[in-house]
Amino acid sequence: MPLYKSLDLNSQTNVKVWKISESIEFLTSKLVLTPESIKRVRGMKSELHQRAFLSVRMLLGEFGYLDSDMFYDSFGKPFLKDGKHISISHSYHFSTVVISTVKVGVDIEKQRPKIIKIASKFVGYESFYLNENDATQIQKLTWVWCTKEALYKLFGTKGMIFKKHFIVLPFSKESNTTTAWIVQDHRKLKFIATFMEFEGFGCVITEPNF
Repeated sequence: MPLYKSLDLNSQTNVKVWKISESIEFLTSKLVLTPESIKRVRGMKSELHQRAFLSVRMLLGEFGYLDSDMFYDSFGKPFLKDGKHISISHSYHFSTVVISTVKVGVDIEKQRPKIIKIASKFVGYESFYLNENDATQIQKLTWVWCTKEALYKLFGTKGMIFKKHFIVLPFSKESNTTTAWIVQDHRKLKFIATFMEFEGFGCVITEPNF
């Protein structure tokens, strides 16, 4: 299907979501891929990953960019040649791209019970307000994970530990936002996290909170 969702978070940041239902052949026929991208797609063993990769390029087109307008650094972080900031995520049959004039991170995840089993690996401060008997525990854990993953993408620094360096305050359902912090060495950086939900998936976008 075409574009699933498009949202201006503010005057600086736009997020677009694609629901992946097309075949590899259809997606490929609509795109002009660089030799590097063609090589990457052919090297992927999973058809799901191939379609996700191609759907991200479809989203780039929705922003007015070509595949050749984006490149990756040695750590796999994406950049745009015009200097704007970009972040990418995909999960199962959804992919998302966020483009902004400020540093930005995004993560999308399917809400699944298995997140409860790994919560101890990424939940630190958040244990003060998360309740294992809460009926919305899976939902809230997914938001916390997505926020920390999005912060990691935004910050782009190796050695960050989700449980130690990232702090996520409780989400406000009224505003669909929360405050998050990166705490490392003697630095404490403040960010705003905006969350969305659709069809059993959670998606969080993080930006600096000036």
